[in-house]
Amino acid sequence: MTRRPVAVVAALLATAALVSACGSSSHARSAPSESGSGAGPGASHNLEGFDASTVYALDAPGVVTVTSVFPGAGPVGSTVQGSGFVTSSSGEIVTNAHVVAISADGTFHRAAHVYVQFADGDEVPAKIVGTDPNADVALLQINPAGLSLRPLTLGSSASLTVGAPVAALGSPFGEAGSISVGVISATNRSIQSLNGTTAQNRFSIPGAIQTDAAINHGNSGGPLVNASGAVIGINSQLESSSGGGEGVGFAVPVDTVKRSLAQLQAHGSVAYAYVGVTSVDLFPQLARRLHLGVTHGAFIQTVASGGPAAKAGLRGGTHKFEFDAAQYELGGDVISKLDGRDLTVGHDLSDAIALLDPGQVVTLEVWRGGTSRQLKLTLGARPAGGE
Repeated sequence: MTRRPVAVVAALLATAALVSACGSSSHARSAPSESGSGAGPGASHNLEGFDASTVYALDAPGVVTVTSVFPGAGPVGSTVQGSGFVTSSSGEIVTNAHVVAISADGTFHRAAHVYVQFADGDEVPAKIVGTDPNADVALLQINPAGLSLRPLTLGSSASLTVGAPVAALGSPFGEAGSISVGVISATNRSIQSLNGTTAQNRFSIPGAIQTDAAINHGNSGGPLVNASGAVIGINSQLESSSGGGEGVGFAVPVDTVKRSLAQLQAHGSVAYAYVGVTSVDLFPQLARRLHLGVTHGAFIQTVASGGPAAKAGLRGGTHKFEFDAAQYELGGDVISKLDGRDLTVGHDLSDAIALLDPGQVVTLEVWRGGTSRQLKLTLGARPAGGE
């Protein structure tokens, strides 16, 4: 099973195995989708005190269908449909980057035309202010004149509780105004970003939210909201054996989204700090087996040539070793702390770097040969498009 974006080009919508959460604006209607109720007046869904009808009435007017047109031949000559939501009365719309940009040959091609359709049927053209493939976030701008906009509230993803009820809103299979309900089934997942084609440049989105609320083709870019109707994430990917909504969905956490939006609003692009390593979790059994001197941290596997880590003197693995049915590159350093912050699991390094900017100097506690040392590292800028 693989995790893929939940947006799909129109020509590929019929391929059931393609796990993508964007969809086509035209499709054959069959039985009612299990992805959501298309909740309307009188529809009531309660989950541990969670009133889906109340949430729907509050948020549905601010959820939109996004249609992107890519002229030309091949994968770029397509129409892609997803979801989005209003974030300001001035006409700002948030969606996934993969709804409005297609990656081909390591280059991102923005849609030539983007249209936003509201719950009341109004459809208007939208301008792409900027895209952030690293977080799979895009910011659109529409002319708000004559429109009654309902901005959604951006909440927080810092202290989510597994088992808490949530709702996914959007346009699965082009069915605008749909809602599905479920719970947060896990937090702190890592999902693939749109950026990167090589080992050192294949970046992930840390802190992703896993949910069993049904997410299907066309849900990409729609909001995942809590019991108060506040957005806690953007629905982005689905893991399924068949490509249907019986799998689990993943949302980009809203705190990541807010960081992205702030830079898109200011610059139209987003800069990310870069270390230039690939690493795996270090756990006690492996640490003891290898006599590494520390039982937690980011165990470096490879170091990008010419990158910040290489310039700082960090070392990657030199030979392969199998332990507990997993293969590792041995001989690399272990980063146990960054500016005094303990790195206990793999995504901790990504989380720590995500809070920083290119050009900042950080102090790493690095273990090599069973002893620790302090290394200064100047963060670089994350490569774009896998280059």
